[in-house]
Amino acid sequence: MPADDLPADVRRLDLEGLADVIAWLRRRGYQVLGPTVLDGAIGYAPIEDVADLPRGQGDDQAPGQYRLHRRDDEALFAYAAGAQSVKPILFPAEQLLWRSRTTPDGPRLEPGETHDGQLDGRFAVFGVRPCDLRAIELHDQILLQRAAQDVHYAARRADCLLVALTCTDPADTCFCTSMGTGPAPQGGHDLALTELYQDGPHRFLVSAASPRGEELIADLDPPPATPDDLAAAERALDRARQRIRRTLPAAEVKDLLYANTDSPHWEQVATRCLACTNCTLVCPTCFCTSITDTTELSGDAARHRVWDSCFSREYSYIHGGSVRESVRSRYRQWITHKLAAWQDQFGTSGCVGCGRCITWCPAGIDITAEVAVLRETSPTPMARRQEEPR
Repeated sequence: MPADDLPADVRRLDLEGLADVIAWLRRRGYQVLGPTVLDGAIGYAPIEDVADLPRGQGDDQAPGQYRLHRRDDEALFAYAAGAQSVKPILFPAEQLLWRSRTTPDGPRLEPGETHDGQLDGRFAVFGVRPCDLRAIELHDQILLQRAAQDVHYAARRADCLLVALTCTDPADTCFCTSMGTGPAPQGGHDLALTELYQDGPHRFLVSAASPRGEELIADLDPPPATPDDLAAAERALDRARQRIRRTLPAAEVKDLLYANTDSPHWEQVATRCLACTNCTLVCPTCFCTSITDTTELSGDAARHRVWDSCFSREYSYIHGGSVRESVRSRYRQWITHKLAAWQDQFGTSGCVGCGRCITWCPAGIDITAEVAVLRETSPTPMARRQEEPR
């Protein structure tokens, strides 16, 4: 494994040291959100100590399947991507944009929410997967760095500290290695954690990647990691990479999809797809929304932004009807935009290889398998150029 997968200054924590990290964040006024067990799945919720983390919990993921199981160790982060990423925290499923109230002096316009009842002020997200870090970077590019900035996203993002987590236990549905997003954090975080529980005592490696992270390390001053610690971390990463079997031909998928807009395979996918929107709701990069306006008899009014999906027939509605009436056209729109048109719009793929769309599809439709079928049946040679000798 390349040595640069680990930063230069790596420190070592035990369980008490990890608790000190959470306590430090709380003393600095951060509300800490971390992975917990919520309704039979791993999700983010407020935490106060390591006791709130999913100790000894593992997961089994496959197309259309997700189950937690009890492990035979006390690992805190030995599971793959949970049901949701950080997206609902930074980009809520429903958000008040503005409210108008009727007063004796006429209507009064009030600004919308930059936070909500559960997130008030600055917050830290603990245990962010590398694939989800990349998704946050994509949202930063789209929602912050273009001419029209999303002020609601910007307010939450400015107050957010990210503690990344090396993914040492990927799921069967993961394909982050194809997308270059994992299993080690690639950037965009403040601190990075690696949990070690197979080689030696239960411990954690921590490193800083921002001034805020450096401040925490300087204050707590944990001891340096030993050469054995670093070697164990490298072995854990190597094992994780070997477990990731699904692949996506990222370099050629754009041309492949554009060349197969009329493929009969879309109809075969449509016979299985329920157009339930699950894949877009769990996707960490999908950001399609709709606007809902409500008016009360008193004259008060409000405007909310809510998540929407290109799998919804109404999403493409214009005067006279929907542009994409069939499930066939909606699935094709989703996968082509995610893997091809996104590159034209934003210069990168819209997929981070987290595998959630595979796990949480009730029909078990696998985006990597559908691309593989198109690659095998494509009538054009461009899908096979990479395999031809030069």
